[in-house]
Amino acid sequence: MEEDIPVVICAAAGRMGAAFAAVSSIYSNSDSNILFYIVGLKNSILHIRKWIENSKLKDIKFKIVEFNPMVLKGKIRPDAARPELLQPLNFVRFYLPLLIHEHEKVIYLDDDVIVQGDIQELYDTKLAPGHAAAFSDDCDLPSTHEMVRSVGMQNTYMGFLDYRKQTIRDLGISPSTCSFNPGVFVANMTEWKHQRITKQLEKWMQKNAEENLYSSTLAGGVATSPMLIVFHGKYSPITPLWHIRHLVTISEAEVMSEDEI
Repeated sequence: MEEDIPVVICAAAGRMGAAFAAVSSIYSNSDSNILFYIVGLKNSILHIRKWIENSKLKDIKFKIVEFNPMVLKGKIRPDAARPELLQPLNFVRFYLPLLIHEHEKVIYLDDDVIVQGDIQELYDTKLAPGHAAAFSDDCDLPSTHEMVRSVGMQNTYMGFLDYRKQTIRDLGISPSTCSFNPGVFVANMTEWKHQRITKQLEKWMQKNAEENLYSSTLAGGVATSPMLIVFHGKYSPITPLWHIRHLVTISEAEVMSEDEI
């Protein structure tokens, strides 16, 4: 029997359309056995189930997982400039082993991703021994360099970490180091748990809460920066075509409704 491909996607109350557009794009481009883990907060669980069961996605194989935001208490520094980056579901990727228990390998996708290939190919990404995850480097696509400049997208550590802070300088990471985007990645759950990745990420969340270490107004904020630190030099590559950023901007009015998925 073919094994399930576990795919984790968050469904925030105000972004259901985006999340299920992502699910639909994965489902429609693959014949593999995909098991979707749809993660939401307690007040949106029933809405998620209703959305799936009353749409064209009713035949997908899925589990709904509740994320308890209390695990973040005291670990997030308020950010008045970009409060959307502090939404609890942005941190689900830190806690995968606590939410997903049955799989050795898991795919995590942000809700703004549209998949145009067979997810099996991404799942087949080889992770080097000792690596808990695989990411796509932001500098791997030469064709996007002009786009990076035009939209102000950050693709180095300088855009995420505040190098004025001694704690950051003490890491010994060059500010010109190419960043990676944790919006699409493949994780090895055994290595993740063995290396206590979640604890390491929480440590850097806590440090930021105390010292304001991250350039959240410039780039991906407090969800991206801890991962850049913890996984620096310790991740496998994903084929860059699996994560091309800023190809299209979708307004809320353009996101699919339940009946259109």
